[in-house]
Amino acid sequence: IRRRANIVRIKSSLTLTMSNLSGFTAELKAVSNKLDALIAKIDSTMTAIAAHSPQHKEAQQRLQTIAGVGPVVSMALTNTLERVPFRNADAFVAFTGFDPRANDSGNKIGRRRLSKRGPAELRRLLFNAAMAAAKSKAWKPIYEHYRAHGWSTTAALVIIARKIARAAWSIHHYHSTFDPERITKNA
Repeated sequence: IRRRANIVRIKSSLTLTMSNLSGFTAELKAVSNKLDALIAKIDSTMTAIAAHSPQHKEAQQRLQTIAGVGPVVSMALTNTLERVPFRNADAFVAFTGFDPRANDSGNKIGRRRLSKRGPAELRRLLFNAAMAAAKSKAWKPIYEHYRAHGWSTTAALVIIARKIARAAWSIHHYHSTFDPERITKNA
């Protein structure tokens, strides 16, 4: 998953670097097509590896029932949840780095910010899943609720990413599927 992320990062960096230069369109397209083929091969390899374990594949499919979570995100979540035994959803959210970090001293109560501890790639994937989920029928009311209450777009998406992480832990721990009714009650 990290190698796939590096290739995606290289592709977007190359595209941005070469965007202002004229005369390199054909070469850039050829390199981009080769990188797309490499990403597709990595995806198929990850799928083949996951197919060797029926439990892993089943866990991935259960996580994909969450609106906004696709194959890559479900694979990253499944790998993390199977590798590290988290006692509760709060521990998993803290592991991902979506937990608030206090900035308090004495009587001063400082601003809370994300701790950003843990795997950055998992945090990025969850944030991307939240962006996709914010457009879905299940998550859009929650996103609009926080936006209407003055939260920034990024803050609202982080809240949804935290909720996706909690839902993923619950689905993995209890071997269930995503229930949109349970998530909308918390908004």
